[in-house]
Amino acid sequence: MNNDAGITLPNYYRLLRRNAHFRRLWLAQLVSGTGDWFYSVAIYDLLLRLTGSAETVALAAVLQILPMFVAGPTAGAVNDRVSRRRVMLITDLARSAIVLGMLTVGTREQIGFLYVLLALEVTTAAFFESARTAILPNVVGHRDIATANAVAGTTWSVSVTAGAAIGGFVVAWFGRETVFMLNSGSFLLSAWFIYRMRVRETHVDPDTRFRWREVLGFGPIVEGFRYVARDLRLASLLTLKFGLGILGARLVLVSVIGSREFAVGGEPALGMSLLLVFQGVGSLLGPLVLGPFVGGNRSRMRWAVLAGYLAGAFSYVVFSQARSLNVAAWTMVVAHAGGSLVWVYSTTLLHFSTDDRFRGRVFAADFALFMVTASVASYSCGWAIDHAVAARTAALGVGLAMLLPAAAWTLSLRLLWRTHDETAKP
Repeated sequence: MNNDAGITLPNYYRLLRRNAHFRRLWLAQLVSGTGDWFYSVAIYDLLLRLTGSAETVALAAVLQILPMFVAGPTAGAVNDRVSRRRVMLITDLARSAIVLGMLTVGTREQIGFLYVLLALEVTTAAFFESARTAILPNVVGHRDIATANAVAGTTWSVSVTAGAAIGGFVVAWFGRETVFMLNSGSFLLSAWFIYRMRVRETHVDPDTRFRWREVLGFGPIVEGFRYVARDLRLASLLTLKFGLGILGARLVLVSVIGSREFAVGGEPALGMSLLLVFQGVGSLLGPLVLGPFVGGNRSRMRWAVLAGYLAGAFSYVVFSQARSLNVAAWTMVVAHAGGSLVWVYSTTLLHFSTDDRFRGRVFAADFALFMVTASVASYSCGWAIDHAVAARTAALGVGLAMLLPAAAWTLSLRLLWRTHDETAKP
């Protein structure tokens, strides 16, 4: 009998109402995530206005991604040795200060400084995200992991929707400075919620003395790789977000196509933000629509991942041909409903398959692999557009490329997981 709670709105409500510490973790993610999308719109708009180059936006997108890959192993090792709650608190305070520095950027000559600040902010975020994901089973318990991951995924979609929508309007009417100040404040509010959260962290051994050289060296990283290599099914789960990273090109595509072809009222930032809003709506709907069918069944979760890949592939092919905002909006909804399915169920399956003492490193690796694919996809897309490849052609390429991880996961289901399900039957 499967006792895992399914993904439904009543289960969302039950978890948030009854578990105060999860509620605080959720609120921290909501306010800081909304602030991130708030200031992403401001950064992309600033770069396009100062340079007119899609490649500068692509580089910014890379800098919002690649530091996660570089810092990931260290972030995972730290989060497997010290209090994950404390890591989240410190990184929130650091990000608040870093974002304030962006207020000083206003000319083309200062773009390099903006890139440095962006890289620093994302590096600290690598520690926060590794800690937040790894601590989740300690906060909610085994039965509610799927629901908690769906709430986290939904929260991301709400953050995208609210941050992108409000950010576009604030940039247009109040200026980028207001956006950066509000984003800095969002990290302080997130830190307050984390400060009030209490959780028993079973991976921390109070009798073991902490040594920085053990964390910053290669020992914990090698140990983590050995742990994953012992189980091919666990290793296959780590490839899922790696494949999903192809959709990282969406930031460049939405910035270029949204601002140039779907500008609203003559404001490019509004066209860009509207497409981001519809991506967020899709991310919200994906787990809610399929969640009641999937429930806590892990086999269905794995098939839902394949459905998510195919939805993303099909939708970006259609998006490449969309001539109206309505059609473009629907393709964004379907594509990112699929992406949300991949994200939520791959995370849930990893939680079920990973020991607590390795969870920080496994999820840091999971996120880092996603980030490296997303950074390559983003920069390649921006470079191609700046070198005479039409943005719509690039969108078509993204859709077709999504068929590759779909094919790889289909092969994995046949070779690894079918045998597992057969041997697991009573």
